[in-house]
Amino acid sequence: PCAGPVESKNEAAMSELVPEPRQKPAVPMKPMGINANLLGYIGIDTIIEQMRKKTMKTGFDFNIMVVGQSGLGKSTLVNTLFKSQVSRKSSGWNREEKIPKTVEIKAIGHVIEEGGVKMKLTVIDTPGFGDQINNENCWEPIEKYINEQYEKFLKEEVNIARKKRIPDTRVHCCLYFISPTGHSLRPLDLEFMKHLSKVVNIIPVIAKADTMTLEEKTEFKQRVLKELEVNGIEFYPQKEFDEDLEDKTENDKIRQDSMPFAVVGSDKEYQVNGKRVLGRKTPWGIIEVENLTHCEFALLRDFVIRTHLQDLKEVTHNIHYETYRAKRLNDNGGLPPMTAETEESHESNL
Repeated sequence: PCAGPVESKNEAAMSELVPEPRQKPAVPMKPMGINANLLGYIGIDTIIEQMRKKTMKTGFDFNIMVVGQSGLGKSTLVNTLFKSQVSRKSSGWNREEKIPKTVEIKAIGHVIEEGGVKMKLTVIDTPGFGDQINNENCWEPIEKYINEQYEKFLKEEVNIARKKRIPDTRVHCCLYFISPTGHSLRPLDLEFMKHLSKVVNIIPVIAKADTMTLEEKTEFKQRVLKELEVNGIEFYPQKEFDEDLEDKTENDKIRQDSMPFAVVGSDKEYQVNGKRVLGRKTPWGIIEVENLTHCEFALLRDFVIRTHLQDLKEVTHNIHYETYRAKRLNDNGGLPPMTAETEESHESNL
């Protein structure tokens, strides 16, 4: 019994003198390469085809908002973008109608099908924006409409018996039309983008770019970018949402070389060199809408539809909607927002 403590003291002294051998850092095992030829085909790559078939059956929603003064060609551009009469011209809108006293929100829905893929397209027009003598806070109805769509989606999401597929009316993209003055942005432009860039994906567009010379257009684009940067206004694609180096490289190129897109819209066809082209006829020739040497419409179309449409939807859901949702639940004490129906059921349960 006496030897025990002495031995333990000696061991302690020895352990102080002789350093313990360092353990080698654990090296993670390399994943073993699977030889598909030996083990046979599994079929993991068919998930892409499965997703494609599912999407083709269900279709998908895309909601685009156009904002700008009257006469900037908003309806024409959207019709040109989707090569069909999707804006308010096709819904019996009359040019003789008076300018509304306040900003109105008009949403027109269409189903467009191409290559077996169905897209439920909603075009949200904002007649009356910036057309009054006093345009103070004229962006508020637009901001209210955008937040109402988030609220509608949130209420559906927190329902106990919610729908399998929640109807998506959230605004995925807002095309903001800048007047081609060649000078600078108006205070109204800056105020709108400052308020709305926090709740929706804004893509600035210089309308009717054929009214400027090439030099004026280049200078105006640079001036607009500078003013947006000075005023701390972020437009889509936002730098902090670039997911990887490839995205950053691609989006940096778009931000520096293309933004804001200087476009010309037209839904009329003309014969040029034996081909039918969309264009605008002038005394000195035809401006071809899809010709990159004439305007940047083709770049805008490729950007919105062919390369970034899915990302616009994802940023809306993961960033703008999540921000609204977190704030709404936080203001409500972490509980889902109560509707009249849920309040009644809650009271009856009590």
